[in-house]
Amino acid sequence: MESRRGPLKSAVPSIVVSLVRRCSRTACGRPAVATLTYVYADSTAVLGPLATYAEPHCYDLCAEHSERLTAPRGWEVVRLLDGSAPARPSGDDLEALANAVREAARPQERAAEASGGARTADPMEVARRGHLRVLRSPDN
Repeated sequence: MESRRGPLKSAVPSIVVSLVRRCSRTACGRPAVATLTYVYADSTAVLGPLATYAEPHCYDLCAEHSERLTAPRGWEVVRLLDGSAPARPSGDDLEALANAVREAARPQERAAEASGGARTADPMEVARRGHLRVLRSPDN
């Protein structure tokens, strides 16, 4: 049965939901590529790769708005590297790798530790807290 106005229509309009997250800037409909987060305690704006989930206190930005981002006077902008591009090894990475190889090459110390022998203190190690170590500078 039809009414005089024609076929019955839904009272709630249908809204198509997009799976692509959009830029948070007003009137910008471009896809988001970065997430902006403010750290008020440090007066810092952190711009990083697009977060996995949309968070209530973060802002998704398109490529254009993320490149043009400026912070208020007295604030610092920290731009985190995009994880999609392979990072080139730095000098610190190579030094850490060399130190790990040197550490692995000392089997006699590891055997003494495993057998319950007294651990010889590393002359470079100043303090230890859990798995973290404080090391003395080699210059001192």
